[in-house]
Amino acid sequence: MTDSSAPAPGPGDPGPGDGGQLTGRRAVVTGAGSGIGAAVARGLAAAGATVLAVDRDAESVEAVATEIGSSSAVVDLSDPDAAAQVGEDTDIVVNNAGMQHVAPVHQFPPETFARILTVMVQSPFRIIRAALPGMYTRGWGRIINISSAHGLRASPFKSAYVTAKHGLEGLSKTVALEAATHGVTSNCVCPGYVRTPLVEQQVAEQAVQHRVPREQVIEDVLLARTPVKRLVEPDEVAALAVWLCGPGTSSITGSSFPMDGGWGAH
Repeated sequence: MTDSSAPAPGPGDPGPGDGGQLTGRRAVVTGAGSGIGAAVARGLAAAGATVLAVDRDAESVEAVATEIGSSSAVVDLSDPDAAAQVGEDTDIVVNNAGMQHVAPVHQFPPETFARILTVMVQSPFRIIRAALPGMYTRGWGRIINISSAHGLRASPFKSAYVTAKHGLEGLSKTVALEAATHGVTSNCVCPGYVRTPLVEQQVAEQAVQHRVPREQVIEDVLLARTPVKRLVEPDEVAALAVWLCGPGTSSITGSSFPMDGGWGAH
C-alpha cells in the first residue's frame, strides 16, 4: 500500500537513479564559469555525466572544472564557428551563456545588439546543430536552453536581451518538433532574477546610487512585481535542468518552465 498523502518528488528531490542517472552521458554547459552555468555543471557531474565546462573566462571555468573533475574549454561565443566545435559528439547541451546591456532602443549601440544576438542565439544554434547528428544516431539527447522570464515577456531598455531570449525560445521549440522522433527533447528554463555575480553587482551599484540598503534594492526594485520576495538561487535552476535530463522526461519537450517567483502571473 502506498501513502497517497506523501508529496511527489519535485525537480530538486532525489529520485530513482539519482547520483548516477546520467552515467555515460556527455554534457556541454556554456557560461559554466560562474552562476547558473557553474551550478548546472556541478549538478550534471553529480548525476554522473561527463561535463565539458565552457566559458570565455579561463580562470573561472578551469576552477569549476577542477572542482567537479571535468574538462573545460575557453571559448568566446561571439565566434559561432568556435561555438560549433563544443557541440560535437555530446548527449546533453545546456545553452546558458549570456550578456546584458541596458539602454533605450533609440540609443542602443548596434554593434552591442548584434553581439548579444550572436552570443545568445547564433552560437546556441551552432552548438545544437553540431550536436544533433550524434544525438539522432544514438537515439537520445537533451537540449536545455537557459532562457529567462524575458523570453516570455518584455521589459523596457533591454531590447537585445529580450529579443535574444525570445529567439532562443523559438529555436528551442523548432528543435523540439524536428527532434521528437529521434529521442531528443528540447526545453527552456525561464528564471527571473537569479543570485549570480552579475545581479549582485547590479544590486550593489543601485544601493550606492540610491543610498539604500542592498536588501531594499532587491525587494523594491528587482522584485517589485514578484510575489516571492527573494532571488532565485542558481542551484534551483540547476535542479530543474538536471531533472529534465533524467528518467520520465521523454515526453517533456517544446516547453518553457518559468521560475520567476510568480512575476509572470501578473
